[in-house]
Amino acid sequence: MSLAVLYSRSLSGMDAPLVTVEVHLANGLPSFTIVGLPEAEVKEAKDRVRAALQNAHFEFPARRITVNLAPADLPKESGRFDLPIALGILAASGQIPADHLGEYEFAGELALTGELRAIRGTLAMMCGAIRDGRAFVVPRENGAEAALVDGAQVYAAQTLLDVCAHLAGRERLPLCTDKPRAGHEPYPDLLDVKGQAQAKRALEIAAAGGHSLIMVGPPGSGKTMLAMRLPGILPPMTQEEALASAALQSLGSSGFDVRNWRRRPFRAPHHTASGVALVGGGSQPRPGEISMAMHGVLFLDELPEFDRRVLEVLREPLESGRIIVSRAARQAEFPAQFQLVAAMNPCMCGFLGHYSGRCRCTPDQVLRYRGKISGPLLDRIDIQIEVPAVAPDDLSRVGNGDSSSVIRARVEQSRAIMVARQKKENARLTTREIDKHCALDEKAATLLRQAISRLGLSARGYHRILKIARTIADLAGVDAITDAHVAEAIQYRRFDRA
Repeated sequence: MSLAVLYSRSLSGMDAPLVTVEVHLANGLPSFTIVGLPEAEVKEAKDRVRAALQNAHFEFPARRITVNLAPADLPKESGRFDLPIALGILAASGQIPADHLGEYEFAGELALTGELRAIRGTLAMMCGAIRDGRAFVVPRENGAEAALVDGAQVYAAQTLLDVCAHLAGRERLPLCTDKPRAGHEPYPDLLDVKGQAQAKRALEIAAAGGHSLIMVGPPGSGKTMLAMRLPGILPPMTQEEALASAALQSLGSSGFDVRNWRRRPFRAPHHTASGVALVGGGSQPRPGEISMAMHGVLFLDELPEFDRRVLEVLREPLESGRIIVSRAARQAEFPAQFQLVAAMNPCMCGFLGHYSGRCRCTPDQVLRYRGKISGPLLDRIDIQIEVPAVAPDDLSRVGNGDSSSVIRARVEQSRAIMVARQKKENARLTTREIDKHCALDEKAATLLRQAISRLGLSARGYHRILKIARTIADLAGVDAITDAHVAEAIQYRRFDRA
């Protein structure tokens, strides 16, 4: 037999389209050609596969070898096609049986010794393999990750020889069935933060309703500590949320660590990050920090230090919950359901409003500093609070406020109310859903109308206040939104009064 057909997967955004690997051996001068829009990494497979076959004591055919990766109009990248190409050569030359190749999909990068190295995007490829009813053969390092998908039939191999022995029926590969448990390290506790009762209350509301949050305060007031503790008061991830988050992290350059299974991601890019680093991109689009924070927290510290054009890319995903990366020949869509938490100083020196009176910034300097954050972006951030400097007396207190576990219990209870009522968090309510679920009595409606008039709120700001008030009512366990809930919600729109 001089022709072998195998199956593998490529990556296109969150999708993993099927790739048919056709290997043909023909008479003529020895050559090795790979066609089907291969990127540089795929073209280099010729040298890796040749050395791996020879070091595994197989015969490398001295014939005209043609490898076609179909469909031809789909770009192919990375070294994941090494394994199916090598197996195709062995099957086409009769060195391994080809009877059962159609029952599997293969992916793995080959070392020159014949060992298999880990690849990225295993979760996305595994989902495609399940839909087509095939088992998946992957490197051992990716076995636990691929097994996270319910119904997955995953075989993990250490070397090329292990795969060949499995196909020949001599020694079966182990079937990956054990799924990792959520046994990660505990999150930092809110008890570590001294004082800041209002900020902790705002953090609890943000966690309950899935709201975005910005904190403004002098250096050392606890903004970063508060942000790092937000994942610890969020409800545990559902199976669907955990799988979506893990799939996106699997597509990243560093891959997914199974030890972080069901752990809320906390992404904190440096303020020198580019727009592409945040939203994703590249010739073969990959997810950025926004998507990598799926169902977790994206923390932007020192917000005014980010380039303004970089910050503006946040506006669309904050509204739509998705990102579309468009290139000349390709377009990829990534989900982006994350909680934005930002922190900034009140002025250039950072001490505006500090009890020490150290700030010497002029009003124009303060306005110029805050003007680095555009109004449309601020309008999209639900909760805007001030985090004042902590007084020395508060620093000496022990056990200040509730622990993260106590707050998380309240958050879980309020989330259950939201899911039972509208199947989603309050922050994701549409305009029609706001009209339906955030109705106000006359007293609360009058208070909100006065706030709109005095603060000059936009329609978006009006809806943000309604959603925050709905969350406050859910935390209190009541169905009706009162004027007290609306009044507290208005307090969390500080920048609307600037």
